[in-house]
Amino acid sequence: MDHTFQDVIDDIMQQGVGVTFPAASLLVLRRGKTFFHRAYGWLDPERKAYPASIDTRFDLASLTKIFTATAFMTLVDRGFVALDDPVSSVIPEFGGLRPVSAGMDPHTKKPLAPDPRFAGMMVDASAVTFRQLLTHTSGLAAWIDMCRGAKLDDPIPLPHEMLPDRPQRLAALLQSPTFIYPPERRYVYSDLGFMILSVAIERLTALSLPDYLQQAVLSRLGMDSIIYNPLAYGLSRELIAPTEFCAWRRRRVWGEVHDENAACLGGVSGHAGLFGAAADVAALGQAFLAKNGALLSPELMMEMTREQVRMEGARRGLGWQLPGEIINPVGNAFSARSFGHTGFTGTSLWIEPELELVVALLTNRVYYGRDPQPIADFRITLHQTISELLQ
Repeated sequence: MDHTFQDVIDDIMQQGVGVTFPAASLLVLRRGKTFFHRAYGWLDPERKAYPASIDTRFDLASLTKIFTATAFMTLVDRGFVALDDPVSSVIPEFGGLRPVSAGMDPHTKKPLAPDPRFAGMMVDASAVTFRQLLTHTSGLAAWIDMCRGAKLDDPIPLPHEMLPDRPQRLAALLQSPTFIYPPERRYVYSDLGFMILSVAIERLTALSLPDYLQQAVLSRLGMDSIIYNPLAYGLSRELIAPTEFCAWRRRRVWGEVHDENAACLGGVSGHAGLFGAAADVAALGQAFLAKNGALLSPELMMEMTREQVRMEGARRGLGWQLPGEIINPVGNAFSARSFGHTGFTGTSLWIEPELELVVALLTNRVYYGRDPQPIADFRITLHQTISELLQ
């Protein structure tokens, strides 16, 4: 064990506690072996109660998308569907001509000006493919309000108590999807595409998204911490990292999904909703590093992690993010062959094949608010240092 590495990385993590995040868990795998695995901070930082542990489950936010993409690709692997099949071949109501319209900012929830290049255009939704959903080039808006029309009592229910409303809210999305550009003319990171992908999984398998994910991914990798709606299954809040005080819910979000749209979808969605511990998040990264066929064929794993899109400063695989010229969460720390993903709550998973390295960083940085800069700076510093120390 390299004690210099341990000390330097431990010092960086300690500096983040109470400043960038109240709690965190970091796992570094090197050549398939645990190289670093420690937890930091408190789940209740005001009272210094419930110290974080390596088993603490964090709201994974958009790391959920990687699990969803992997589950979908198992269906490709089995011949149930093809990447370039139209989405409407599985979800017929998604098809039809749709006007290009204005979108909404996913963070401020304010309308965005429509792109004048596409004013007056129509999109043939029947031609949108699963590959385009996975690469965020489908033309779909980044975000819409999935809670529209919700009659929410005071207090607002927990997500799993809203689960019966999930089908009708998804039906509204599928029947009237919001397009803001013609497919493949832009890259716009879209939660909507992964909501739709989750519906496709359910249609193809006749199983719920949690049930198919459990069968096709979680059980096969021995993951026992990854779960939707942990409170519904009796998990104690003392084992879960809380996130921010939510003005909409008028409470500290603790054990329920932070993402509002995922909450209104009953806590179960393809874009957000999963909770988990660092070891299981890292296990998914290790599976993609090893590409040994235990989860997917090596050919499909290569397809998921190769560059599919290079546009507007971003590079994308299928579900996975690659380091881009502008959009690059780990800075210049890792090579162009590396791949990973981040989550809004302060989570990330990054894989560097050249160093045989997997880094799973889970935090609840939104406990202190939604300013993205502190966690962005911290993530770059951490990954840069890990890479330099292991060269």
